[in-house]
Amino acid sequence: MRLSLLPIFVFLMPLAEIAGFIVVGKMIGVWATLGLVILSVLLGAALLRIQGIGILQRISAESRNGGDPGREMVHGAMIVVAAFFLMLPGFISDIIGLLLFIPAVRDLAWQMLRKRIVVVGNSRAFRRGQGSGAGPQGRPNKPGNVVDLDEGDFHREPNRKSPWSDQKRLED
Repeated sequence: MRLSLLPIFVFLMPLAEIAGFIVVGKMIGVWATLGLVILSVLLGAALLRIQGIGILQRISAESRNGGDPGREMVHGAMIVVAAFFLMLPGFISDIIGLLLFIPAVRDLAWQMLRKRIVVVGNSRAFRRGQGSGAGPQGRPNKPGNVVDLDEGDFHREPNRKSPWSDQKRLED
């Protein structure tokens, strides 16, 4: 969609949603229409929770395996947008939201967006495939200052006052 058409879309979408409410309200009644709106909000929240956890696991697995998590990140963003559309009151936005929950539709959108999105990472898994000086098994090609320590060579005392400390504080 061209950005010059966006204001027209933003203006016409609420009018189309109101027209959809009128048509559906005449066909099935006011209470059933309100029930459908509430059901779509609950469905959007539930699908976001279920699908979102799966997407986060796939992003993590893709990153761990040294792959490009760009596709999974775009799928995650589309799921958030789909849930947002389902939570908006209106039947047209619900249809758009339900379509975005279908993996084939998300793949089609990913094919259109792929060339415009660049995923930049800072971990070895990202650098390994992108020619930043890392060789096989993520080892640097150039010799550097590598210090190999055993557990006995380095020991850090836990900071019990830190909120991130895994030590249980008995005095609290």
